[in-house]
Amino acid sequence: MTLFLDHNRYYRLPWNLPDNAISWLEVTKACNLYCEGCYRENEPGGHKSIDQIKSDLAIFKKYRKTDGVSIAGGDPLVHPEIVEIVRLIAQEGVKPILNTNGFALTKEMLRDLKKAGVAGFTFHIDSKQHRPGWKGKSEIELNDLRLHYAQMLAEVGGLSCAFNSTVYPDTLQYAPDILAWGQEHIDIVHVIVFICIRAAVLESKFDYYAGGEKVDMGSIVYSTPEETPRPDILSNDVVEVIRTRWPDFEPSAYLNGTEKVDSFKWLLTGRIGTKKTIFGYVGPRFMELAQTLNHLRKGTYLAYTKPSVQKKAKSMLLLAPLDHGLAGVAKKYFRSLLTSPLNLFRRLHLQSVTIIQPADILCNGAMSMCDGCPDITVWNNELVWSCRLEEQMKFGCWVRAVPKGETAPRTCEASCKPASGGGQA
Repeated sequence: MTLFLDHNRYYRLPWNLPDNAISWLEVTKACNLYCEGCYRENEPGGHKSIDQIKSDLAIFKKYRKTDGVSIAGGDPLVHPEIVEIVRLIAQEGVKPILNTNGFALTKEMLRDLKKAGVAGFTFHIDSKQHRPGWKGKSEIELNDLRLHYAQMLAEVGGLSCAFNSTVYPDTLQYAPDILAWGQEHIDIVHVIVFICIRAAVLESKFDYYAGGEKVDMGSIVYSTPEETPRPDILSNDVVEVIRTRWPDFEPSAYLNGTEKVDSFKWLLTGRIGTKKTIFGYVGPRFMELAQTLNHLRKGTYLAYTKPSVQKKAKSMLLLAPLDHGLAGVAKKYFRSLLTSPLNLFRRLHLQSVTIIQPADILCNGAMSMCDGCPDITVWNNELVWSCRLEEQMKFGCWVRAVPKGETAPRTCEASCKPASGGGQA
């Protein structure tokens, strides 16, 4: 049975279509690695021009308040003008965050990107990448590669360092090991993201329509034949596995699905501690204060927190009277001083843990997307979901799944586990 999480205990993030923490800018279709589960077709040389990118940024500015822009692809580091792209975004007063596998990153490029105004990196590293020199390595062995990039960023200084990995049925067991590694390097690793695999299985019980025309979804890169075992993972599953190592692991904020209010599309956790001890997890009030105060001060919801803030978690304990999560952290921390007085002189760090469960097709054919999706991108001068962009590219509109032989919509039982949908990798 899937672990039950009560969404009423968490803060529902206020992000929405026109007012969000993040926007997703795809600058190229080209990539230098092949990742299983990727939702984008690799097109060598498929780089957007600077004028096209300026146009996309203008659409974001017109329709969407945002704190940070995730620069993605493909892999953005293969774009020949990536430094200029970062500079354009930074000049708009928005945080440029590079979403990359890191394969093309050099120290010289990193210094140039820092000068251009990059705010941080999210490195996609997992064992389903066909990465030269790392094939066949487990998630635990890949921690050496993660550390390589974390140390590169730490050497330059002032950059947010995040890692994401797609979670498959055979790699789910390693989520606690990745978090243990993250704790060991909590001073230089600021965010850890787990992305649940959601296979777009072409089930024979559905017909697929683009507008009023029946289409063949087999041409979509993220589609999977029905006979292929469906490897769907839920956010709840990741939490359950993490709790085998940390029983008190507790999320504090979420985004629900467009079709299911109690689903967890984005599940956010903030943990406070040192390299040796995690003292606890922030609660929903802390998340609410962080989002609300940033919106009051800067007019946008908060995306990537500066490293200089995350290393000042000790001062965050002053908010303990307002947040039960922080109150628990403070209690455990001050108790530790009785047996380990030197803890008073050790820095406390805030580290974010995010679990993402991409699109689902429910048993009645309804598409459940992330309600308030941060990964909205631009296509034909409109805001669209990035994880299903291939449908727009191939058919010019979204695809609907229609149950065969049914003249009226069918409702799903409340206990119906979501079926498959196009996923983010």
